Amino acid sequence: MTDVRLRPLGFREDEDGWIVGRVETGVCIAVPHAGKRAIELLGSGRTILATREELKAELGVELDVSGFVHDLAAVGMVASIGDRVFADTGTPAPSLPWITKGMVRWTLSPLLHCLMGLLVLGGVVAAALRPDVVPRWRSLLWSDHGTVVLLSEIALVAVLVSLHEFAHLLTARAAGIPGRIRVDTRLQFLAAQTDVSGIWLAERRIRLTVYLAGMAVDASVLAGCLLTMALSGGNTLLSVIALTEMTGLALQFFIFMRTDLYFLVQDLARCRNLYADATAFLLHLLRRAARMPTAAPLAGMEPRQRRFVRIYSVLLVAGTGLCLGVFLLISVPFTVALVARSLGVLLLRHDNHHDDHHDGLVDAVDALLTLGVVVAYQGVWVRAWVRRHGPRVRSFIARLARPARSAGLPGFSPPRD
Repeated sequence: MTDVRLRPLGFREDEDGWIVGRVETGVCIAVPHAGKRAIELLGSGRTILATREELKAELGVELDVSGFVHDLAAVGMVASIGDRVFADTGTPAPSLPWITKGMVRWTLSPLLHCLMGLLVLGGVVAAALRPDVVPRWRSLLWSDHGTVVLLSEIALVAVLVSLHEFAHLLTARAAGIPGRIRVDTRLQFLAAQTDVSGIWLAERRIRLTVYLAGMAVDASVLAGCLLTMALSGGNTLLSVIALTEMTGLALQFFIFMRTDLYFLVQDLARCRNLYADATAFLLHLLRRAARMPTAAPLAGMEPRQRRFVRIYSVLLVAGTGLCLGVFLLISVPFTVALVARSLGVLLLRHDNHHDDHHDGLVDAVDALLTLGVVVAYQGVWVRAWVRRHGPRVRSFIARLARPARSAGLPGFSPPRD
């Protein structure tokens, strides 16, 4: 006769069950209908034994309620079981906590979305009628000083990326989801992203709005630049902004890196964790090719979901291979050459005292700034990578030192990556 006290939970009906989660932490899991009913009974004050008996009487199912409760406790959804109290691991602090739901409710207005759509349509018409306003890659080379171009582009990207992430944050906040902006890694890329995991508890229209909010802002800024240039003539700053936004929108189609479009596709495909499912499927194929014991990870899925997972696994392999190939064959040699050239300029200036003082000073400052940008970028990337993958690496090393032990939630499927 054990009492259970649950933490505040949210629910959303799914096709074959329910999504259950904590909005403040973003932790969501999928449970069957019997699991949802068990949570309701436990939340109403039933003991574990009483819940098991009532479920048997209502639904005719035998559920291991005790194990189910401990699985819920493992993901922070249980405050106490009898006299045993579970400490809350802490809720991550949301970004811009002073912004309330009421302040940004307008971001979910269909009228706003229609106006943004008209603006984007106007930009498309302007580009079609005046193709000369569409910027080319040479628009980025607006200055003869490479360092000036590099630093100004970094500053511009920071502003535009901030607008993109604020769009995700504000629309999620309007739906009652805290949202947290952080810097993370995607393969060799450094990326800002907004954690809105709790959005899985919202209705589909809200989820899709949050997923597309960043791209909608990018497309609106791009359209505004094209319209302005079509009406008033070319402008260097607007051309650079437009080209930067075009690049950012193009990168969103790299869905193998879990971009905004990835979450859109995942939701429309009604898959809960497309990336993890595809990864498990690929590992299954590798084990089978190596004649190792393996279980088919897609066996319990619907045919439509299996089809999407197989298609995505092909994109995952091809896209990841292409990105890593570009990284090894182009990015690494380019970075090494850039650093070597900058170091060469500094060493040459140190050894040669007869060069023109002014030109030598300019070259030295340019080399120092280049080294500073490269080192700063790599430092932020390494820090973000360690924060994201460090626990997995430590866990893997620990497993090498002792027999592997089963972990997880049997029958549960995390809906977010």
